[in-house]
Amino acid sequence: MISLSPDEKEMLAGNQGLDKKRAMELLVKYTEALGARKLVNTNNVTVILGAIPDVGIIRKIVPTLDVDEIASKFFLDSDDRVVVSRVKAFTTTNAYFYDQRYPDLQRGGKEATELSKQIADYCARIGIVHLSTCTPYQSGNIPTKGEHCAWTESSAIAYCNAILGARTNIEGVQSSFASAITGKTPLWGMHLDENRYGKVSVKIELSMDNIQDWYLMGYYVGMHVGLDIPVYVNSKRTPNLNMLMALCAAGISSGSIVMFHIVGVTPEAPTFEIATGNRKLVKSLNFGERERRVAYEKLNHASRGDVDIVMLGCPHYSLERLSSVSELLKGKRIHPNVALYITTCRTNKYVADGLGFTETITKAGGILFEDSCGTLFDVDRSKVLATDSAKLVHYVPGMTGLKNIWFGPTEQCIEAAITGKWRGELT
Repeated sequence: MISLSPDEKEMLAGNQGLDKKRAMELLVKYTEALGARKLVNTNNVTVILGAIPDVGIIRKIVPTLDVDEIASKFFLDSDDRVVVSRVKAFTTTNAYFYDQRYPDLQRGGKEATELSKQIADYCARIGIVHLSTCTPYQSGNIPTKGEHCAWTESSAIAYCNAILGARTNIEGVQSSFASAITGKTPLWGMHLDENRYGKVSVKIELSMDNIQDWYLMGYYVGMHVGLDIPVYVNSKRTPNLNMLMALCAAGISSGSIVMFHIVGVTPEAPTFEIATGNRKLVKSLNFGERERRVAYEKLNHASRGDVDIVMLGCPHYSLERLSSVSELLKGKRIHPNVALYITTCRTNKYVADGLGFTETITKAGGILFEDSCGTLFDVDRSKVLATDSAKLVHYVPGMTGLKNIWFGPTEQCIEAAITGKWRGELT
């Protein structure tokens, strides 16, 4: 039995409304299932309310497509029609929404796109800030060191814990929504000091000068550590935002790295001893040329050199990367048989519009999406995809059925978009 505070008991009893009652009931069950003993206050939540079943399935359960009823059943797991008054915690949305301009390019077409708009409007009505991004830290949701959060989205979890030093577990649709309504989350896992120490040392033997190397290192280490927390040592440089995003995305794709340390870089690793809590390590790894090659070959498994689709922006592209792609595309044209899709958050898209990046990408024949994700695109599974994202390589086959994928740096992907051929290699 978990211990509840007076305000938690009030919510559970229904004294603060049916929405908080149902949300607290869900959190209590969740907390007990985890073996945790109490809840902790949170004022920073991200929800993934766009991750709903096919519209046809929803219609069988909610024929009217009433958004309050959809939210009750799919976000709160409640048979009651619960009308949420307003969320209690500061809450933002994940990227699993649709760009309203291109319904035919995203799975589910116009009907799914329109439903995502209704859900976005619902979010605004109940006080959720609709950032629609897998990188909320690029758009103003930046928790402080030690702050308890309830975040969804794999790569953002690692960024929150490791880079910002805030605290979150991987939350799901229902648990994060319940946390948004109540301002509570179970006190367990990454919220506790003893679970944040490193268990595996990783000696970096390369200079790690480009984003691709950080993707490859994250993917290799994720394959070997599982749920354990790696501590990267011997880093010869301080990684920038894009490198850290790549490391987070790759490590949680091939493994389950929700937390890591880079000695001398990340906030909880001023020294190796502090990062590990002076505890005995589970194992030690190296990341050198051999390991880099292993990860690269694991990520490249296309059977032919023609390229049909180039996808960039998973996690959502930063302004720096949009600027770089814009430069690469200036005065160029995408091959007529190739589609170039780039995704970013709506805040960066707004700035990209003003700076001319969007215009350059569009003139070259590409599309810059907002409020969407590469895994949502409606693609022919017989096509060949090229991407600079290890995360997309990992998830696209299972989510779209497309299995012929090339992985390489952005420059090689843009070259493939222009020529229609993959000529990339590990450099």
